[in-house]
Amino acid sequence: MPLVTPLTPEHDPETKKLAQFFNETLGFCPNSVLTMQIRPEIARSFINLNKAVMANQGRVTSALKRMIAWVSSNATGCRYCQAHAIRAAERYGAEQEQLDNIWEYRTHAAFDDAERAALDFSLAASQVPNAVDDTIKKALYAHWNEGEIVEMLGVISLFGYLNRWNDSMGTSIEDGAVESGEKYLGKHGWEGGKHL
Repeated sequence: MPLVTPLTPEHDPETKKLAQFFNETLGFCPNSVLTMQIRPEIARSFINLNKAVMANQGRVTSALKRMIAWVSSNATGCRYCQAHAIRAAERYGAEQEQLDNIWEYRTHAAFDDAERAALDFSLAASQVPNAVDDTIKKALYAHWNEGEIVEMLGVISLFGYLNRWNDSMGTSIEDGAVESGEKYLGKHGWEGGKHL
């Protein structure tokens, strides 16, 4: 049972219109947004921030942004966000081999050095205490410019919010996200936990 019961998608017409963004991203409006709309300005502000963070401004692809989100969510342990991130990575064109081997991004041949630098950054920035250091910085700057690093940290920070929201709320996970979680993450022990 979630901490707070989500409202229906029809509760707030303005939020519903903004939330159409998630039909492309996930194929459904997330229960997290339906809970946020209890205070509509939170839901609306979150959706607009999500859209800005996930917009493509350079070489950080939509698929890589979702894999960055997965690494961040994995670091914090949020099963809800892990499933959402891997589903969105799939929907935004991540290579099958990357989806199947996301747990081994550091060593698997499906990932190049630039992607590894981005995903290591996500892992380091998502830890408490924060583990971003000169080694992470050097690896980032070997492959990415400052604008791209800002985009990456935007994703990491957005998912920091979502990880805390959904794990604290015990947000119920949607069927499509469960399907993606089981398909790509289940072999490594992923299960919905308190989100089912």
